[in-house]
Amino acid sequence: MNKPFEWVVGMRYTRSGKRAGRNSFISFISLISLSGIALGVGAVIVVLSIMNGFRKDVTDRMLSVLAHVEVINQAGALENWQDASATALRHPEVVGAAPYVQSQAMLVRDKSMRPAVVRGILPAEEGKVSDVARQVRRGSMADLRPGEFNIVLGYALAQALDADIGTRVTLALPQGQVTPAGVLPRMRSFRVVGILESGHPEFDAAFAFVHLDDARRMERLAGPSGLRLRLEDMRRAPEVAEQLRKLFPGDVEVRDWPKLNANWFAAVQIEKKMMFVVLALIVTVAAFNLVSSLVMTVTDKQADIAILRTLGASPRSIMKIFMVQGALVGLSGTAIGIAGGVAVALNIDVIVPFIENLLGVQFLAKDIYLNTTIPSDLRWADVWTIGAMTVALAFAATLYPSWSASRVKPAEALRYE
Repeated sequence: MNKPFEWVVGMRYTRSGKRAGRNSFISFISLISLSGIALGVGAVIVVLSIMNGFRKDVTDRMLSVLAHVEVINQAGALENWQDASATALRHPEVVGAAPYVQSQAMLVRDKSMRPAVVRGILPAEEGKVSDVARQVRRGSMADLRPGEFNIVLGYALAQALDADIGTRVTLALPQGQVTPAGVLPRMRSFRVVGILESGHPEFDAAFAFVHLDDARRMERLAGPSGLRLRLEDMRRAPEVAEQLRKLFPGDVEVRDWPKLNANWFAAVQIEKKMMFVVLALIVTVAAFNLVSSLVMTVTDKQADIAILRTLGASPRSIMKIFMVQGALVGLSGTAIGIAGGVAVALNIDVIVPFIENLLGVQFLAKDIYLNTTIPSDLRWADVWTIGAMTVALAFAATLYPSWSASRVKPAEALRYE
């Protein structure tokens, strides 16, 4: 009883339609508008959650091999890597550090030759910064022992070289050595002791691991070329890297993983933004439907508007009535869409297998895609952004019909009543 009459009338118009006739048709149009908003909001939330899920899955696969932050010495070897490791570990976000040497090389076996990124590691320390030891499907990373010149190959790289456990491959570095026959690349025979499968095709086709001392001897370095760091929260890598730069003056460079993978990171960001814009058009179309339903309501309620005006209602009050009606439809559709979208996004791992079993299909074929399940990563920031945008569009959609209602002249509206 204490509500303003604009709210009371607006809510009554929203619920109208129980009687047969034109009122029922207008209410049906309002229901369609509400359903369109709800479906649009739900679709945007689900699609963005799936995109976030794929992005998180690919990022996790990348960072199972790559470091969150790298500390390298541009002038050469990082000889006192233990002191540098202790310095980095004093930062509260750094939870692991391990030395490494990384080289661009060619791997040769018989008539096969493949380029590779050869990383020298300490097997006992590598587990602190990556998951490569757990990704070795055959053999063991522990078999990388100093002086034995053993090597672990990526799965696709081993296939390209037709190499298996016990096979010998020749590693050739581009840095030359002077011999009586001229300048020749540095070459050394390595024995394959492990096959690694990270789940990322580019890494499995390019990465090889050897012991740090063997890599250092091949590169003729006095120590490792840098440190690889793991953080408590990988999303804070740029911020932590900036703080670590102050702890390592001179020729030491600190690089974070978004910087090392800038092209991929930028492509994903642009793709997500463009997809958000495309999906937002669905909500915009639903808002146009709301405009049409409100225009029809204003046309149908002209006699009511005229009576309210003769009773003393101001044009501003008439405008508020239809703004309330449109806002209620927009808020209701947004709330239903958010609830439905969140429910689907949180249970995508149950819904998709059910649909696949029901229809007898598989959306992600095993022989094409690495991940055969559709991941979902619901971000509440996305949910609130979508909700706020939809409510704003719904409110904007009420402005013209409400203004049109406020311009109705009582005498003309009641002439034929």
